[in-house]
Amino acid sequence: MCATCGCSNSDTGLHPHPHPHDHPHGHLHGPEHGDAPHHPAGRLVAIERDILAKNAEFAAGNRQLFTDSGVFVLNLVSSPGSGKTTLLVQTVQALREEFPVAVIGGDQQTAHDAERIQAAGVPALQINTGKGCHLDAHSIGHALEALPLPEGGVLFIENVGNLVCPADFDLGEAHKVVVLSVTEGEDKPLKYANMFAAAQLMVLNKTDLLPYVDFDVARCLEYAQRVNPDMQILQLSAKTGEGMDAWLDWVRQGQQQALAEQVHRLEAKLATVRAQLTQSVR
Repeated sequence: MCATCGCSNSDTGLHPHPHPHDHPHGHLHGPEHGDAPHHPAGRLVAIERDILAKNAEFAAGNRQLFTDSGVFVLNLVSSPGSGKTTLLVQTVQALREEFPVAVIGGDQQTAHDAERIQAAGVPALQINTGKGCHLDAHSIGHALEALPLPEGGVLFIENVGNLVCPADFDLGEAHKVVVLSVTEGEDKPLKYANMFAAAQLMVLNKTDLLPYVDFDVARCLEYAQRVNPDMQILQLSAKTGEGMDAWLDWVRQGQQQALAEQVHRLEAKLATVRAQLTQSVR
């Protein structure tokens, strides 16, 4: 957890960043790396609880905003180099004509990923976390001040490459999607069980490389299902496009469900207003 590993988002930055920094920021992170060992264990537990409780408040606000706007939000998590950005580039190119799409990306430095997404034809904003090893709900809310919501569409959040801390930080998303590539070990689901337990979908990426790597797909899937029996699993290659149709259909279904739920809420609100109007006329 961040309170003990010592990461800090004190130098978090947004790219682009068109608005002034004139409002208070309650950053959610724990002490600097050198401070953590000086706190008693009980104090560290209290810090962790406070961090997560404050993050949960921000996440609830984000989720309400997403719900009210009919936005389907996915939080993509993985180790560095799993192919998240390539997957997103292919995804937004395929979906951008169907409904609004936007991307928030998280990396410790550079805006390279956001630039790749923007080149694919959709709005994107990069959050640089500095020493921070994950995004948090407050940073997402702040990013949305600079990136218009894709109302009725999909917001993809590409988290910092890390299979540890992002598991504990709700951003207000509908689902966490964990991306695992075949160039990694098939035992990742066991080694990073918290992340795989928190995800609703696992995407096994870079399947085009299977002939060239020593990766046991069956064992990987068994490990993943052992950790999270309810997690769905898709296998694909973002580079060749094999298996992408199933992923795109999964995203479309989520977008349609979010939109249908928004319509249902609006119709219920309209029915309430009509009933009140009828009573006032009487």
